[in-house]
Amino acid sequence: MSCGEGGDKTGPEAAARLIAEPPEPALYRHHALSGGTACSITPISRLQHQIYRQLSQGMSRSGKLAPEVNRALFVKNLNFQVTPEELFDLFGRFGAIRQIRQGIANNTKGTAFVVFEDVMDAKSACDKLNGFNFQNRYLVVLYHQPEKMVKAQADLAERQESLEKLKREHGIE
Repeated sequence: MSCGEGGDKTGPEAAARLIAEPPEPALYRHHALSGGTACSITPISRLQHQIYRQLSQGMSRSGKLAPEVNRALFVKNLNFQVTPEELFDLFGRFGAIRQIRQGIANNTKGTAFVVFEDVMDAKSACDKLNGFNFQNRYLVVLYHQPEKMVKAQADLAERQESLEKLKREHGIE
């Protein structure tokens, strides 16, 4: 069924009928009501729906979690005055927490690491809290990826060395 006017397939009555008596074998990808018209109703199979849900939840088709998903979360854009208790209250809603480490140095303020006991709790927290407005700041919640941090530190050292070399070549302090 697609958007249209008139006829038996559109209008408030048709939308009410679809809601009251949905066909059993299929699910629907889109079902929007705009101006009393049912729009873009596309039947999909239950298998397609299950695959879509798994992919949208960070799982592969085999039902396994994506490789970057782990128990440790890296949180950025925190208010500098946030307390560990407030972080525990916020993240503790999603499951048992093993550890919270909050940045206190000037270059790490506003960041924290949150380690959950269970990877699914960490995944749920990451999915729900990324972009969440907490103390008038929008949180950035990412999975901790230590191999990327090591690579980034090595890359930074290489760039600093290159910069120092260029400064010496051009006589800049």
